[in-house]
Amino acid sequence: MSTNTVHLITALTPELEAILKEDTDRRLRNLIAANIKTRYARSSSQLSNFRLAIEDKDVQNDESILSDFRQLVSPTDYESYRPYMMMLNSRPCKLSEVENMLAPGLPIYIPLSSATTQKKPKQFAKYFRSQPYSPNPSPFHVRASSLMFTLAYRDSIEVVTDSGEVVMRIPVCNESTGLTRTQNNWSIETDGTRMASIIPGHTAPWATGFIIHYRSFLLIHALFALANPSLEGFSVTFIPIRNGIVPDFDQIDHVRPYLQLNMGADPQRADELQNIGPPLSPPGWAQHVWPNLKLLTGVCSGTFAASLPQARSILGPNVIIQNPFYICTECLIGRTLNFEDTETFVVSTDDLIEFLDMTEERPHGHGQVLQAWDLQPGKFYQPVSTTHDGPWRYLMDDVIQVAGFDPRDGLPVFRYSGRKNLELQLPHAMITEADLVSVIHAISGEDTVEVQEFTAVVDDRKFPQTVGFFISVTGDIGPNAKSTRQKAFAALVATSDKHQIAFDTNEFGLPTIRIVKPGTFADYRRWRGESTKVGVGQIKLPSVLSDPKAQEWMSERIMLEP
Repeated sequence: MSTNTVHLITALTPELEAILKEDTDRRLRNLIAANIKTRYARSSSQLSNFRLAIEDKDVQNDESILSDFRQLVSPTDYESYRPYMMMLNSRPCKLSEVENMLAPGLPIYIPLSSATTQKKPKQFAKYFRSQPYSPNPSPFHVRASSLMFTLAYRDSIEVVTDSGEVVMRIPVCNESTGLTRTQNNWSIETDGTRMASIIPGHTAPWATGFIIHYRSFLLIHALFALANPSLEGFSVTFIPIRNGIVPDFDQIDHVRPYLQLNMGADPQRADELQNIGPPLSPPGWAQHVWPNLKLLTGVCSGTFAASLPQARSILGPNVIIQNPFYICTECLIGRTLNFEDTETFVVSTDDLIEFLDMTEERPHGHGQVLQAWDLQPGKFYQPVSTTHDGPWRYLMDDVIQVAGFDPRDGLPVFRYSGRKNLELQLPHAMITEADLVSVIHAISGEDTVEVQEFTAVVDDRKFPQTVGFFISVTGDIGPNAKSTRQKAFAALVATSDKHQIAFDTNEFGLPTIRIVKPGTFADYRRWRGESTKVGVGQIKLPSVLSDPKAQEWMSERIMLEP
């Protein structure tokens, strides 16, 4: 497949810098004008100095508004917005108290964060957009896909007038759920009318999206994907379909009638699948099952990149893997720069993204917020977002590394580095998420262990303490599995010579590798989802497992420690 590859540049030309400044100023002006009269903008102490400065100014036309914003609005965090989100969770939720709260009108859905760095998920308000987030155009059309997303919502907020009339029901759900519903105009009031239907271009009935149980959700999607030999999207789990009866999986009774209407017996297809065999039996198994398969789309950068080698072994060499977005619950930060590059993104233009220099000392606060044209390739930054949905200079927990600039419009090009709060702090050094991923790549191989997923902890079971990995593996343990600890140590030393110095002085031990039982991480997602009441599609496995209860839970499921 031929695509027009965009080659980034490492410095802005004067012309590109001018274009970038003009576009950034325009977006900032529009965002200020749209949200300056909201409840948050009129009452938040975070914006008090800014409000005073612009009190008598023409927001749309006065150029000084932009410099006022950049000089007087400091970065905010979730605590600035928590009281306003609490209003939305009040019962009854009164229209007079929540209308125009963070942005004009009422939210259309309330997404929950994945709670990767928090004990409880954070909530955000998402408002109507005329053009919801969409990926860069695909160079080819995929006619039949197994799209594995959840449509279920945890709760709904009924907004009522003073007389008690319900004017809107707002679903509380995953970001992906709310975004998918918005893009397709699927309101929760009309859910019942679509349950037995298969949306054009999909393989599974709409009702599949309402299965909450994690394993059953995956298996039912796989069932319908395997039944469709014309699939061009993706699914990899193997289960039988010979008799046309939907299997008795856990917690699917509420949607079983709708699923059964769309599942017919197909002995010929069952014979084909039986002859092919289970996943990993032949190389490129997926293209034996689906000859037309050509695209896998999903999040596969950062820690998720650890599963790419396994995905590639199942998909074969001809299926393209695409990572369309770099998106957080709070906002969209970037879109992929080139279609087949899963690691490199260009900053999105949907909202305003600014930056904090991660190398800058910040003894008296957050430091200076930088603009896109101030960035230097190779340096690490924390994104700061001002969005259509109401946050003002919201400080993200992620860290990105700038690689250069887009030659078309000057926008920064970056790669994900890690979560700011997902780091292992040892006495001699801090081990970042990117360091952990590099270790996993170094130890994974046919002769050692083929890592499927991982998480890490500070292993202080004995002196000296070290970094400990919990990993799930694919296939058998290789003959050189005992070398994984030494390989892990070498990979860490490659990130910083502090590890070698600490090892030589008996302050740091060889990393430990603990292989968990098959299905452990799937069970973790289910356990985590049930304990936090977060939907199936939102639970992530953190690269650093800091919760003591989660660490204990994981330790009970150790199968082998090389």
